[in-house]
Amino acid sequence: MAELGNATGSIDAAVRLPAMRVAYDGEALEESDLAQSWVEQLQAWLDEALAHGLAEPNAMVLATADADGRPSSRTVLCKGLDERGIVFYTNYTSAKSHDLTVTRYASVTFPWYPLQRQVHVRGEVEKVDPAETAAYWATRPRGSQLGAWASPQSKVVDGRRDLDTALNAIERRFRDVERIPVPPHWGGWRVRPEIVEFWQGRQDRLHDRLRYVCTEDGWSIQRIAP
Repeated sequence: MAELGNATGSIDAAVRLPAMRVAYDGEALEESDLAQSWVEQLQAWLDEALAHGLAEPNAMVLATADADGRPSSRTVLCKGLDERGIVFYTNYTSAKSHDLTVTRYASVTFPWYPLQRQVHVRGEVEKVDPAETAAYWATRPRGSQLGAWASPQSKVVDGRRDLDTALNAIERRFRDVERIPVPPHWGGWRVRPEIVEFWQGRQDRLHDRLRYVCTEDGWSIQRIAP
């Protein structure tokens, strides 16, 4: 009966999916509303997301592709934002870092669903300077620093016990160390934008989509159809 119940539940969910719909009623986003630069506009929307109490407004979906063009995505946290681009930190031996090393290109999406907004950023990537990585590393909680040393990110492990054992070993290693150093396999990636799109939900699915595009003559603003 349990199996039948699970199957029925799945069927019911599938039947409901086509009817799941939210009517967007966001305010218009006009070209005249945009800031002079993409970074100013993104910072403004990020501030609004924070003011509205959104959980982790700096969370963004990072999409990469491997050497064969097979895509993958995951959520990471934006930890740097300026005119050079958007920064996140990770293990340099992780799957995402392998993808970025091969293709040197990525996209990120900030999904602010309660505000009916999204921001999409696409561009080439580069590793963050070690000094900048070290400055950020110093702000991380000690537990997060130990976890970065302990985790063989993206590698197959036999079970949770392997991670706990690795963490215990790292805790012993740095027990008497006040300032834990940055692991040699850990650091930041910067996405240097070529296109930054600001998406505002509107009625009848006729959303506003305005984007900053980097050209040889500087940045231009384009409106694209939803």
